Amino acid sequence: MIFDINKKKRIMRYENQRQGNGGVILLFSDENIEIGRCTYMVIPSESKLIISFVLVHKEFEGKGMGKLLVEAAIQFARENGWKIFPHCSYAHSVMKKIDHVKDILIPH
Repeated sequence: MIFDINKKKRIMRYENQRQGNGGVILLFSDENIEIGRCTYMVIPSESKLIISFVLVHKEFEGKGMGKLLVEAAIQFARENGWKIFPHCSYAHSVMKKIDHVKDILIPH
C-alpha cells in the first residue's frame, strides 16, 4: 500500500497478529517502524469483532493513520462475516462517518 506522508511517498504494510480470540493489527512504515496499532477481540459465537483501541504514534498523528487502521479492521471483519462494535471512541467516530460500513456497525 502506498501512502503520502509529509509529501513523501511511503509504502506501508499491515500485520494482523491474532492470539486466541484477540489480536492486534499493526501498521508499519517502509522503514519497518511501527506507525500504530488497533487492538480487538472476537466473539465468534456472536460473529462480532470489538475494536478495543486505536493508537497512532505521535509523529504520525493527524495524517490519517488511525483511519487506515480502522479500515483494516473493517476489512478483516468483512472477510470473516463479522459485525463490529467499536468500543474505542475514535473507531466509533470514524465508522459513523463511513457509509459503506453501516451494515456491519453495531451502534453504542
